[in-house]
Amino acid sequence: MARRRISTEKGRAAVLHWQDGGSDRPTLATAVRYLLEELAEVAPGNSVEVRVPPFGVTQCVAGPSHSRGTPPNVVELAPQTWLELATGATSWGEAVAAAQVAASGTRADLSELLPLISPGARR
Repeated sequence: MARRRISTEKGRAAVLHWQDGGSDRPTLATAVRYLLEELAEVAPGNSVEVRVPPFGVTQCVAGPSHSRGTPPNVVELAPQTWLELATGATSWGEAVAAAQVAASGTRADLSELLPLISPGARR
C-alpha cells in the first residue's frame, strides 16, 4: 500500500479546484501529488517510475524492480498533461501522439491504469 501524504479530502479538493480553472502552484502541486499517490495505490510495485517535474515522482506497477541508477521503465510528463490523463480529460493515446509523454521501457504504457478519476467526476 502506498504511503499517503495527502488526505483524500485535500487531494480531491485540489483536483476539483484545478478542474474549475485553478492553476496556482499549490493547487497544481497538491493535485499532481495526490494523483501520483492514487496511481501507486491502484498499481502497487516499483517497476515503473512516473515523473511529473517539478512536483512529484512515484514508483508503481508490479514487476522487476531496480535498485540503482535510472529505472528501465520511466514515464515523464508535465503537470498539466498528468492531470488531464489522470482525470480522463485526455487519453493516453492522444497524449503520446501529441508527444506530451516521454515513456521508455516495456512496462511504461499506463493506458490500462488511466484515468484514475472518472471523467466528469465532480464529487
